[in-house]
Amino acid sequence: MKGLWRMANKPIVDFEALKNNLSNVSKPIQVLNEKAEITDQEVFDSFSDDDLVEFMKKMVWERALHEQTMNFSRQGRMGFYAPTEGEEASEMGTVLAMKKNDYLLPAYRDVPQLIQHGATVTQAYLWSRGHVAGNKFEARSMMPQIIIGAAYDEAAGVAMGLKKNGEDAIAFTYTGDGGTSQGDSYEGMNFAGAFKVPALFIVQNNGFAISTPRAKQTAAPTLAQKAVAAGIPSVQVDGMDILACYAVAKAAREYITAGNGPVMIETLTYRFGAHSSAGDDPKRYRTKAEEQPWFDKDPLIRLRKVLEDKGLWSEEQEDKLVDEYKASFKEAIKEADAVPEDKVSDMLKRTFEIPTPEMKKEIAKFEAKESK
Repeated sequence: MKGLWRMANKPIVDFEALKNNLSNVSKPIQVLNEKAEITDQEVFDSFSDDDLVEFMKKMVWERALHEQTMNFSRQGRMGFYAPTEGEEASEMGTVLAMKKNDYLLPAYRDVPQLIQHGATVTQAYLWSRGHVAGNKFEARSMMPQIIIGAAYDEAAGVAMGLKKNGEDAIAFTYTGDGGTSQGDSYEGMNFAGAFKVPALFIVQNNGFAISTPRAKQTAAPTLAQKAVAAGIPSVQVDGMDILACYAVAKAAREYITAGNGPVMIETLTYRFGAHSSAGDDPKRYRTKAEEQPWFDKDPLIRLRKVLEDKGLWSEEQEDKLVDEYKASFKEAIKEADAVPEDKVSDMLKRTFEIPTPEMKKEIAKFEAKESK
């Protein structure tokens, strides 16, 4: 995306001014509001028509990935999968603002970002199944972190390495609102702030830590201000507005690479469906009255209206793209199905660099079974 390189001198965010702002409860940054009205004309004008269309394609791609992957899950062809419907603007907007040499530390709901950063869909599906081949991607990234909040620790360490190596790159990482209630996230931010490392911490606040609403997780007025104690500037963004998410993430990256240290972004978004493919039912802990206002803020609806008004988008065009994307996902699952299952003996061999005597016995036992 080239749009923000044409942006005027006025920054979308003054991160330095936010560094010590303990009352960081200002209105979230927007470029397009829920009615698809432009709220920041200067930033909007910095994007070309091609940029806007590309943003829409990426969100349509992620929505199609969600729908098709959930179908695969119902067929028993997936392992663990965390749905992303509703969070497309937050996820695509931030990852597209990064560069390929930046290092991604994803959590388990960040598979779409991992794919956009360089992994294949087939590898993502294999990772879901717990297959080692799902971790062998060329993308500059760790595999998705299952431990909630722990990706922040990884990001702080990776960012320290990037700083020591003098690389023009940052570590960027994600967690949810529930992740900010975990000790790991605080440790990672504290380390990053103390050593002024090039890290971008993104909180995707989708309102629920599985079934626990955000209001019961913390008394903090915003999640963004949790970074202030670590000396990290932080900001809230409308997580249903891909233009705002991209613009703020881009500005954050530029601030970080200028040697100013880490930044936190809280995106206000919503998980439209279940927490995971494991089968929780959001109807048990959310009401229709609560959900509908968020459904009305659907990030695809918002940008779609802008593009249609410009004559840059049509229903036929979108339907064709969805068909093409889903066809590619069906090919990816076939490729994953064709990969031989991981052997237990091989899994054990990878547990320690030097197996213990007891583990050597276990390896030999499984090798004997597998050879039959």
